[in-house]
Amino acid sequence: MMEGGKMKKESESKGEVMDGSDIMELVENERVFSNFVEHKFEELDKDCDGKLSVKELQPAVADIGAALGLPQQGSSPDSDDIYSEVLNEFTHGKEQKVGKSAFKEVLSDILVGMAAGLKRDPIVILRIDGDDLLEFINGPSFEPETLSVFSEIESTDGSLRDYIIKAFEKLSVEQGMPPASDSWVMSNVMEPVLQSIGGGVSEQPISQEVFLEELKKVAVCVAQRLKEQPVIVAHSENTFDGSGIRRLLSNKFELEKTLDAAIKMVPKDRNGKISKEFLRVALDIVAPSAGLPPFGALDEMDKVIAEVFKMLEADDGKIVKEEEFKNMMTEVLGSIMLQLEGNPVSISTNSVVHEPLTSASTLLQPPPS
Repeated sequence: MMEGGKMKKESESKGEVMDGSDIMELVENERVFSNFVEHKFEELDKDCDGKLSVKELQPAVADIGAALGLPQQGSSPDSDDIYSEVLNEFTHGKEQKVGKSAFKEVLSDILVGMAAGLKRDPIVILRIDGDDLLEFINGPSFEPETLSVFSEIESTDGSLRDYIIKAFEKLSVEQGMPPASDSWVMSNVMEPVLQSIGGGVSEQPISQEVFLEELKKVAVCVAQRLKEQPVIVAHSENTFDGSGIRRLLSNKFELEKTLDAAIKMVPKDRNGKISKEFLRVALDIVAPSAGLPPFGALDEMDKVIAEVFKMLEADDGKIVKEEEFKNMMTEVLGSIMLQLEGNPVSISTNSVVHEPLTSASTLLQPPPS
């Protein structure tokens, strides 16, 4: 697979870059944003009592989830937790109605947070239509890269069809292929092509020559299929190098404010002391301010964090005072920063957008003129 900075530059020249600037433009224009909030509030306030109930807020919460790229409510416990957190931002965890000014304030905070995330990690929306795949197939790198893939999967059992599917799973968006591991791509692009080619693909003895010839034949058909039915992919790249933690640690006021916010959200005993077992919970609360992903989101980052916790004996479950807990948090952040500065963690993600971009969320659609 080819990846790295080159991918980002090429992607941005071919796709729509979502970097949060449109969101900030909306929020920072007081007149436009007030009009936007007025329209959204009236749209949600079904009983016209000037306040939004928990039930009336649900469409807004669903819209925010869609704008964040979350699956529908009820489809995943993890995403449902995020939906609950969004609702709690509006209601402060109580079954109370929300007025227009509170709705505006929370919506502004959420949108600014989304914009900050997109500014830090822009998403490039790519339309994959088969042209880049054909260019790759007919280019000089197709044969050596294909044979390299063959050597990686040669020791595995399976038919030639299995080999071809595995090879497509290793192709990247740079080579003009949407992620073949995505169930929609497999069902709507790969399977129809493999079925149309017929049984010949699965029966022949597997050799480099046969693999190369059959893969090229399938790839040409896949490119044609993509031309008829282009696939929209959201592509993002990120490198965790500790710079976000360094910025936070260098700003004492911001650090203190962030740690205080985390402390408020972790359980305490009757003496106000905290178990060190909640350090991971606190780290997750601090993560957005430190430029870190949530724990459990990336295996590579989880390994770094686990190593730091082991080194500092942060998982021993001892009960400590608030100040010691905050000092421990600062030490954990500093150690993670040093680990990442020495060995940055880079990731590249490609997600198939199954709905048209304009209909995925109505959150940012302007009010009718």
